[in-house]
Amino acid sequence: MADWGPVVVGVVLFVLLSPGLLCELPGTHRHVDFGGFHTNGKAIFVHTLIFFAAFTILTLALHVHIYTGYNSR
Repeated sequence: MADWGPVVVGVVLFVLLSPGLLCELPGTHRHVDFGGFHTNGKAIFVHTLIFFAAFTILTLALHVHIYTGYNSR
């Protein structure tokens, strides 16, 4: 059985936390920019820290697991 939980969590968080897609924190023009499709180095760093923290909490603390395949017992 394969555990796809961390893969799914990583992909969803990557899409949601891509700087400039939904929001950019800190923004180019304001503290928070929404949907500007722009980014800067500070925003990439902040979004990376948020991604790492959320991924760690979801996979290790909340034990998110998605099993696929069949059990051969």
